[in-house]
Amino acid sequence: MIYLCAIVGLDLIAMVVLGASTSLRWRDLLMFCALMGCGAVCIEATRRLGMPAGVARDLLSAWWLPVALLLPPVYALFSPIVLQILLQVRVKATVLYRRVFSSAAIGLAGCVASLAFHHVVDDPWALSQGDGGPIFYAVAAAALFSLLNISLIAIAAHTADPETPWREVLWNKESLLLDIVELCLGVTVSIGCGVNLVLLLLALPPVVLLQRSLLHAQLQAAARTDAKTGLLNAAAWQREADTEIVRARRTGDTLALLIIDIDHFKRVNDAHGHLVGDQVLVGLAATLRSQLRDYDVVGRFGGEEFVVLLPGADVHEARRVAERLRTRIAQMAVPADDALIRVTISVGVALMSVHGDELIELLAAADLALYRAKELGRDRVCVPVVQPPPRPLPDDPAP
Repeated sequence: MIYLCAIVGLDLIAMVVLGASTSLRWRDLLMFCALMGCGAVCIEATRRLGMPAGVARDLLSAWWLPVALLLPPVYALFSPIVLQILLQVRVKATVLYRRVFSSAAIGLAGCVASLAFHHVVDDPWALSQGDGGPIFYAVAAAALFSLLNISLIAIAAHTADPETPWREVLWNKESLLLDIVELCLGVTVSIGCGVNLVLLLLALPPVVLLQRSLLHAQLQAAARTDAKTGLLNAAAWQREADTEIVRARRTGDTLALLIIDIDHFKRVNDAHGHLVGDQVLVGLAATLRSQLRDYDVVGRFGGEEFVVLLPGADVHEARRVAERLRTRIAQMAVPADDALIRVTISVGVALMSVHGDELIELLAAADLALYRAKELGRDRVCVPVVQPPPRPLPDDPAP
């Protein structure tokens, strides 16, 4: 919370200092209103699609970046406030402090990028002349804006949940690609604005279309994930698991399946409430993601049960992974009511071609092993006992 207040306070100080030293010009106000109007149209055109849960990406930087590049830096501080208010009122009402922090983070990033660009380019409108120098500096300023914005938000996310690995709050391949798209859009719109404001009418339709496509893809992804943990939901996990099993059967590779159950999870809900129980589920999901490979298939099967498919793992590797997960989760602590909640897990393991060749057979075998782990006292890993094939009956003796 101290970090959030510091960023918001710094944003307010920058507004006062730069606002006092900036003279208003009608040309600047007209461009600012035009760019904010385009942002508002983009929001209105996509709001019926809804907003997926969790962190959602948009292309509003296409309108923030031209403000930072072409107008005095103070405008970069105010532009996110306008669009964040529209998002809060017209799209999805979320916790207010998050909107305030997002506006401050975007505003500060845009302000720094604007100051840097105006420091090296005397006349920002030179962008419209197509000279290589101003365009290069515009791209560099846009990259600086993206880097600062991501960093400020990542620090806030990691401060709120220190257990979350930095690689999850910083860039991944998909977010990096989106940042490049935003950079290209922002610089292109800036050049168009410098030529003629009317060109915004030509830039608006493709940005709206890209925004709708992006939100549609995010909504599709949200439909595959469990809302509480962010892991695959049961239906999506089964589809992914079936695909991996077919591939393993075709290539002859090994494959293992784990069913994980939180021991005495009902006691956590009864003693501390379901909100704390949800935090335990979220923490366990984060631990699973951090301890498994990118191509392992992890999902929430329902309640306090989780499932993991380990392509290429034999029984020894599966047991080693399961034991590592059991140890890591036992070390996990969730704060609640001036206390730390700790949980343990029981794990059932099944191996393809040993305990079954179909998903339903592997699930049944792993579930049987899980039941045995609970019978033996919980907080342990069990593998089904493979029954030896029945001996053939001796031939009847000759009469």
